[in-house]
Amino acid sequence: MAEKKDTFLKGAFILTVAGLVVKILGAVYRIPLARMIEDEGMGLYQMAYPIYVTLLAISTAGLPTAISKLVAEDLAVGRYRNAHRIFKVSLVVLAIVGFVLTFALIVKADFLAENVLGNPKAYYPLVSIAPAIFFVSVMSSFRGFFQGLQDMTPSAISQIVEQIGRVAAVFILATLLLPRGIEYAAAGAAFGPVAGAVVGLLVLLVVYLKRREELYELLQLDSKKQLENPASIIYRLFAFAIPITLGGLIMPIMNLADAAIVSRRHQYAGFSVKRATELYGQLTGMAAPLINLPTIITISLSASLVPAISEAIALNDMRLAALRAETGVRISFIFGLPAAMGMFVLATPITTLLYSNSEAGACLAVLSWGIIFLLLNQTTTGILQGVGKAFIPVRNLMLGAVLKIILNYTLTSIPYINVKGAALGSVVAYLFSAVLNFVSVIKWTGLKIDVNKMIIKPVIASAGMGAAVYFAYENMVVQGLSQNKSTFVAIVIGAFIYALLLFIIGGVQRQDLEVLPGGQRIVGLLDKFAIFRR
Repeated sequence: MAEKKDTFLKGAFILTVAGLVVKILGAVYRIPLARMIEDEGMGLYQMAYPIYVTLLAISTAGLPTAISKLVAEDLAVGRYRNAHRIFKVSLVVLAIVGFVLTFALIVKADFLAENVLGNPKAYYPLVSIAPAIFFVSVMSSFRGFFQGLQDMTPSAISQIVEQIGRVAAVFILATLLLPRGIEYAAAGAAFGPVAGAVVGLLVLLVVYLKRREELYELLQLDSKKQLENPASIIYRLFAFAIPITLGGLIMPIMNLADAAIVSRRHQYAGFSVKRATELYGQLTGMAAPLINLPTIITISLSASLVPAISEAIALNDMRLAALRAETGVRISFIFGLPAAMGMFVLATPITTLLYSNSEAGACLAVLSWGIIFLLLNQTTTGILQGVGKAFIPVRNLMLGAVLKIILNYTLTSIPYINVKGAALGSVVAYLFSAVLNFVSVIKWTGLKIDVNKMIIKPVIASAGMGAAVYFAYENMVVQGLSQNKSTFVAIVIGAFIYALLLFIIGGVQRQDLEVLPGGQRIVGLLDKFAIFRR
C-alpha cells in the first residue's frame, strides 16, 4: 500500500510542478499584457475565453478523464491490448468533436459577439481563438492515455511547452496588432492558445512515437486476447464522460454568466460601456487568475486521483481508496487556507504590485475566500469520479451555479457593490457545492475525518500567518520601504511562517513527506533541526 501511495503522490507531484510553471507563466504574462492593452483590451480578451472554454469543455472535459479511468481499470486486470484500443478510438472521437466545435465557433462568432457578449469588438478574439479547440481536443486524448498509465511526465512536459508557446504568441501578435486597434491586439493575444496547443500536441506525439516499442512489449504481455468492439468503447467512454462533461461545462457557464450579466448589469446601474468593461476586466483578467494559482495542486491531485482510485476500486481495495481520498482532501485544506488568508490580507498591495491597479484589490479580497472551496471542489470531484459517481459533483456544482447567477444579477446592479457582487457569487457557489461533495465523498469512500489534523491545525497556522503578514507589511511601509517591495517581502515571510507553524503544531508529519519524491532527504534535513513533534 505504501508503494501504491508513493506512485500516486509522485504522479500528483510531477503534475503539480508542471502546473506551477504553467500557472506562473500564465499569471506573469498577464501583467505586461494588461499594461499593454489596458482594462478594455483585457475585457475583450477575457470575453472570448468563457465561450471558448465552454466549447472546449464539451470536447475535452469528460473524455480525457474517462480515457484515464478506463485505461487504468484495464491495466489493473492485465487487459493491455484493450487499454490501447480505448486510446485509439478516443483519439478519433476527440478529433471529430474538436473539428465540429471549432467550425461552429467561427461561423457563429459574429452572432455571439453582438447578442451574447454585447460588444461587437469581441468578434475578433472569438475567431482567433477558435482553432485551439481542435488541437486541444486531440492533445487531450494523448494526455488521458498517459495518465491512465499513471505516467504523468508526458502530460507535464506538454503543459509547460504549451504554455511557453502560448505566451510567446500572445506577446508577438498583440505587439504587432496593437497599432491597428485594441480589438485587433486582443485578437492577437487570443491566438496564443492555438499556438500553444499545436506545440503541446507535437510534444505528446513525439513521446508516443518514441515509446511505441515499449508499448508494443506491454501489449505482448496481454494474456486476454479479447478486444472490445469500438462501438462498445465509445458507449462506455460517453457513459462516463457525459456527466463529467456536464460538470466541466458548469464552470465555463459560470464564467459565461459573468460575461453576459456583469457588464450589462453595470450599464443598468449607470456605468458607461467602457467603465463596465473595465470592471469586468478587473474581475476576470486580474483577480480571477490569481485565485486560480493555488488550483495547481488540486488540478494535479484530481488528475492523479481518478486513475489511482479507479485502480483501488478495480482491485476491491476500499481501504486504499479511502486513504487516497483522505490524502487529497487534507492537501486541499493545507494549501487552500493559507492562500485564501494571504490574498485577503494583501489583496490591494498584490494587485498594485502586479497590475499597478489598486482598484482590483477589492475584487480579490472578496474572491480570495473562494480559494478554499474551489480547491476542495476539485479534489472531491476527482475522488467521486474515481469511484464512478461522476454525476454527483455535476449536480452539486450546478446548484452552486444557480446561486451564483442569482447573486450576480442582483448584486452587480447595485452601484456601490458592482463587480464585488460577482466575486461574492463565485465564493457562495464554490462553498455550497464543496460541502455537498465532501458529504458524498464520506459516504462513498468511507473517509474518516480527523477534524483536528485536517482542518483545525491548518486554520491555526493560517491565522498566525495572516497576522504576521499584516503586521510585517504595515511596519515595512511605515519604515519607508516601497509598497511593492513590502508586498513581496511580506509574501515570503508569510510562506515561511505558515510552514513553520504547521510543523510546530503537528499539521504536517514525517510520513506525509516520506512518500513524496525526495521525501526521505527532506525528512532527514528537518530531523536535524528537530522540526517534527514527538
